[in-house]
Order: sequence, then structure tokens, then C-alpha cells
Amino acid sequence: MSQDHTADEMMTVAAARALSGGMTCFVGIGLPSAAANLARATHAPGLVLIYESGTIGAKPGRLPLSIGDGILAQTADAVISVPEIFNYWLQPGRIDVGFLGAAQVDKFGNINTTFVGGDYRHPKVRLPGAGGAPEIAASCKEVIVIVRQTRRTLVEKVDFVTSVGYGSGPGDRERLGLRGAGPQQIITDLGVLTPDPRSCEFTMTSVFDGVSEHTIRERTGWDVRIAAAPRIVAPPSAAELAALRAFAAAP
Repeated sequence: MSQDHTADEMMTVAAARALSGGMTCFVGIGLPSAAANLARATHAPGLVLIYESGTIGAKPGRLPLSIGDGILAQTADAVISVPEIFNYWLQPGRIDVGFLGAAQVDKFGNINTTFVGGDYRHPKVRLPGAGGAPEIAASCKEVIVIVRQTRRTLVEKVDFVTSVGYGSGPGDRERLGLRGAGPQQIITDLGVLTPDPRSCEFTMTSVFDGVSEHTIRERTGWDVRIAAAPRIVAPPSAAELAALRAFAAAP
């Protein structure tokens, strides 16, 4: 990346641009929260942020540390119970987009946040677990995944399917009775992958300026397909960078 911005900033800005005003967005903590709050602070002031803890329309002035951070309740339009968030808002398909991170995501958009290596009872690394991610992945109208791109994070097959993307390929979501359309974008620090409409396998269709095909292949855990003429994503604007850095610097 240029001296003007980092790879992480480019990724976060690209993810923020995927959101528009008037959407309802179920937000995960970390990079998804940074991107969603950046979108609300810049081009999408009407974006409604919903967190698993029960806050609707949260407008934090800094990035929340967790879904239980008091700033979410203090700035929300409403605070309701967690069962109501899931039973009334999420499961019936009332949320436009779910914004998720991942420890691993595979070529069919399945997400792992449970364990890496070994097996469920004897993992090499135990991860935080599912939380509300499986229901977000199942029921939101669409899902966006944001993750740094390495061979350890973008893998051919996840060690454990915490949240279903397209399973093993076309037809699996329908067979499982999942309401939402599934993951529509995987946004990384190299570019954007989108699912092939026939195979459901993720393809690199947009790249950030200066990112080479060699780098993409070197940092992907499967033989990833790259579009013949991938779109070059515009760098962050001064306004986007200023807003993002203000969030990061806020006490």
C-alpha cells in the first residue's frame, strides 16, 4: 500500500463502501464494527447498526470493545432483549446484511470460529466460538465477511463449520433450509472475492491497487480463480481516512 494508508485501512474502507444508508446491519466486533461505523460516519448516515447484545441503531463515537460495551446502549435508538433480537429481528429475515469476521473461511464461504487443528475435543487452538454468527449467516438477507488474507485464514476447507456459507457447493443452503442468500463478498487486505453464480466457489473479482496475481495466489489456501480483468478498487479518500482514524484514536 502507499504511504497514505495501510492495507488494513484499505480493507476497512472497502468493506464500509459495501454498505448503504437505509440498510439494517448486524455487526460483529472487530473489523466488521470498524467498517460499519465508518460507513455510518461517512456515506451512509442512515445505516442502522444492530449488535447481538440487543442494541438497535447504535451510534458509538469510538469503536466498541465488545458487544457488551456500554457505549452501544448509551447511543442506541432502542435496547431490547437478546431473545427478541434473534427471534423477531434475525431469524425471520428482517436484517439486510450480516457483517462477520472469521478465523478461517473456505472457498465456499463457510466460516470457522470454533477451533483450528486437531479435533473438537482436542484442538490445537480453541477459538472464541459461535456466538450469534451461525444464525447471522443463516438468516440475514446477505452476508459480508471481512478477514486478512493469508493461507491460514483463506483455506480450501475449514477445520470446523461454525457458520454455513454455501456448504460443499450449489444447493446446500436450500437443502438445509437456510433463509438468507449467503455470503456475497469476502473482503480482505488484498481485494474482494465474490461467489461464482454456478459453482458458488469464491473468485477474486476486485483487487487493491498494486496487488499482484502472485501475491493473491501466495496468500490463498486453494487454487483461487482470479477474474480475467479484476476491478481495481479506488484508494481511500481523505474523508474516509480521517473518519476511520478518528474512530481508532477516540478514547
